[in-house]
Amino acid sequence: MTTKPEVLRYTAFSADPAGGNPAGVVLDAAGLRDAEMLAVAAELGYSETAFLTPPPAGTDAEEGRAFAVRYFSPRAEVPFCGHATVAAAIALGERIGPGELLFTTRAGRVPVSVAERDGRLHATLTTVEPAVEAVRDADLTEALGALGWPVADLDPALPPRIAFAGARHLVLGAATRGRLADLDYDVDRLTALMHRLDLTTVQLVWREGPAVFHVRDPFPVGGVVEDPATGAAAGAFGAYARELGLVPAQSTLTLYQGEDMGRPGVLTVDLREGDPRVRVTGTGAPLG
Repeated sequence: MTTKPEVLRYTAFSADPAGGNPAGVVLDAAGLRDAEMLAVAAELGYSETAFLTPPPAGTDAEEGRAFAVRYFSPRAEVPFCGHATVAAAIALGERIGPGELLFTTRAGRVPVSVAERDGRLHATLTTVEPAVEAVRDADLTEALGALGWPVADLDPALPPRIAFAGARHLVLGAATRGRLADLDYDVDRLTALMHRLDLTTVQLVWREGPAVFHVRDPFPVGGVVEDPATGAAAGAFGAYARELGLVPAQSTLTLYQGEDMGRPGVLTVDLREGDPRVRVTGTGAPLG
């Protein structure tokens, strides 16, 4: 790189810079090659950094409010990242004002609405159409072995599935809050399984109430042990919960994440009857 791009730093899904999930945001990544974007993400060290460039030709959106977006972890490009989307949208909202945005990602087109509530910006992303699929018994056995979880630690009311809403996530239900809190996994073993199944994270879930869940997301394939707040997984989980009839088709879910890492965040997941897509909302704050 002849000149280093300006890298903004925001946390997503928390109004407190000490909470939520930090993300890098490069609002002008035009001219950066893949290796250069990966190098920026690796140097920053956050779970993802979003790189924005002008939108594809023919994009039907208000001028100046549409972008092509790519996401890089410290190790690789990922097709979609929810928390970096929220971070980028909050950064844009501060500069060009609230309103509608359109992000064209490798996973598809992701509309994002930025609105001010109680003096703070909130961003709502709308996922691509989700999908939910079964998990093979052998893959589940391997996942549990890598996590060090006996089968008895699974919540039978939350059946294992692979859920997609822009990226693939293995959803596993924990029988107790203590099981969720005790995370100590075999990094190499879980990484190998995730590469084989093309997983972005493993989403571990404990249900506190009808519409309240606590979640954790190991992310070794991205070069970090755990993701503090995972918007893409939240969208996938919303699709999972609806598909399995765990919640009504029209629902608002609250996901708490990051508490066990000391970076608490809140993700709001909206399901709308008649629309298969999932909406994920969070606030954010600049870092330094």
